[in-house]
Amino acid sequence: MAKKENNYNNIVLIPTDFSEVCSNAISHGVKLAKFLGYKVFILHIINKETKAELKRKGTSVDYIEQRLKEYSKYYTKKYEVEIDTMAIEGSIFSTIGTVAREIKANLMVMGTHGKKGLQRVFGSYAMKIVGESPVPVVVVQKRAFKQGYRHIVFPVSNDLEPRQAVQWAKLMAKLFNAKIHIYISPEKETARRTSLGIITKQITKVFDDEKVVYSITTAEKSSGFAEQIISYAVLNNADMIMIMTRPNIDVAGFSFSSWDEKLMFNEAQIPVMGINPIEYGYQYYEWSMLT
Repeated sequence: MAKKENNYNNIVLIPTDFSEVCSNAISHGVKLAKFLGYKVFILHIINKETKAELKRKGTSVDYIEQRLKEYSKYYTKKYEVEIDTMAIEGSIFSTIGTVAREIKANLMVMGTHGKKGLQRVFGSYAMKIVGESPVPVVVVQKRAFKQGYRHIVFPVSNDLEPRQAVQWAKLMAKLFNAKIHIYISPEKETARRTSLGIITKQITKVFDDEKVVYSITTAEKSSGFAEQIISYAVLNNADMIMIMTRPNIDVAGFSFSSWDEKLMFNEAQIPVMGINPIEYGYQYYEWSMLT
């Protein structure tokens, strides 16, 4: 197994376009950083939309710097969290990931407006940003952070390789004294049921060893797994859904991009942590793999 690269700086990266939902993402991310003991890095990408907005307002880039300073001053004073800010020209599709690598962020919190209604910078492009992120991304809408993540829904499927998310689930469970709700996709084929049973057993062994509280529920139907996850999360007052994403990958009879979107933009506005498989990251997450 490759040697672990532990080159993180304990940073939560929060991109913003200064919209209401991104302001909620900043509040959410700062509170999460407080629990984690991390620093915060608030980022604005200056692109053609930004320049058009500045021109419409009759102002300069100094306006952006001032807004970022206001965020930094307010949240530093309120939560005593170290905050850095940056406004940089580039593309939201590539520059956010580049900055995440350069500052060696551990995690990103991103606001989105969902698939419908008002969509500014991040609303319509959230899936692409998440899919190309080198670090896990917590996608939030307008729902507040409240008291953290007390109930976390953890989908388990043969297709989604959820074992890479176990360490994040364990961390969140310990931070927030949370219960992990393992929600299993039903399988008709014996071989797939056996495989799924092995995966589930490996996951629960980690939770048992770490004394993480969890439950196990199997979805009722083999189709509509994403919708069943959301319904289950709502019924159990979930504060987070934690998933492995599969950017740009589809398998026969199953669209990962569609599946991810349904969860990310869920109407209940439950925050979703999307974790890309290690082959899409810039580091080898040895600590997140089960042997």
